[in-house]
Amino acid sequence: MDETVAEYIRRTVLKIPRDEIKTMLRKWGFLSETQLQTINFHQNKDNISRDVVQLCEENSTSIKQAAVLDIIYNHSYPNKRTWSVYQMNKTEEETDFFDLTDFRKKFKRQLRSTLKNVTINFREYENNAIWIRIAWGTPYTKPNQYKTSYVVYHSQTPYAFISPSVLKSNLPLLCQALVVASNYQDIHEMELRSHSLNSLEDMVFKRYSQNFETYCPRPVQESTVAQETGLRVVQENINEKERILRVNREGFGDGPQPKLEFAEYKLETMFTSDPKLEVLDRKEPFRCMVKFHSPHLLESLKSLAPAGMADAPLSSLLTCIPHKARNYFKIREKKGFFPGSFVSP
Repeated sequence: MDETVAEYIRRTVLKIPRDEIKTMLRKWGFLSETQLQTINFHQNKDNISRDVVQLCEENSTSIKQAAVLDIIYNHSYPNKRTWSVYQMNKTEEETDFFDLTDFRKKFKRQLRSTLKNVTINFREYENNAIWIRIAWGTPYTKPNQYKTSYVVYHSQTPYAFISPSVLKSNLPLLCQALVVASNYQDIHEMELRSHSLNSLEDMVFKRYSQNFETYCPRPVQESTVAQETGLRVVQENINEKERILRVNREGFGDGPQPKLEFAEYKLETMFTSDPKLEVLDRKEPFRCMVKFHSPHLLESLKSLAPAGMADAPLSSLLTCIPHKARNYFKIREKKGFFPGSFVSP
């Protein structure tokens, strides 16, 4: 077995928590149960990794076989990577019969037609999820197994979740191979990124429950200073807290929010001003981008009103983020100066 393969296996084993090494090696299936029983999984991970490498040398493990162990690890710990959502489109609405063997052949053929030195691995999981691992090389160097791209493609859907390599120049090649293999015409990024692959899938496939806003603002009841006794103030505070919680629940739902870490709004607005002012008298719209970053963006937005940091109800532009997952965020301000109240088109 090549030294680079042995080192790659050793490093992959070292990434796995010690209590789960045996389980993952069983899922890998390359070492027999008899071989696994010879390993002392209670020793430190460095010694475990060397024992695994020694057994793999006996089996003459190839890099392609070693890469499967990396897929199993990333499937178990997808939050170690950053994922982006991509949507594919086709002109016809016909539903094609999906054949995994044909998909693999087309994907490999398309990718290797532009770059020979690549290592490509596939593994099928539940919910028709196909995990694809690509290690990139150059025309003159072997594939770098430590700078890989991952794709999770759900067959019979136009959605793919991509965790690109640090080698950004290879992303167009990956997208083109995905489009050709899945029989679509084009692909675009949906501007949703997160470490939580499950949350992105929940939003795209609408697997979580979120209520639509049904709150209608009510006029504030008038009261005189004489009526505002201490008891009334306390009761009004209680009522206001209950109202905020109710309105917040109507906007975000009862359950936990999908874990989203990045969101981008593309804003497009028209200036309105005195026609005599030539600077603002333009027909061309003003465009900008607003980016949100948070370890848990939706839960952060959900907590604003109860914490007193924002009025309730929160703007529908923020509570509807999961519903916008299938489209680019394009906002228009219909009237007034910028900045102002933005409304969805």
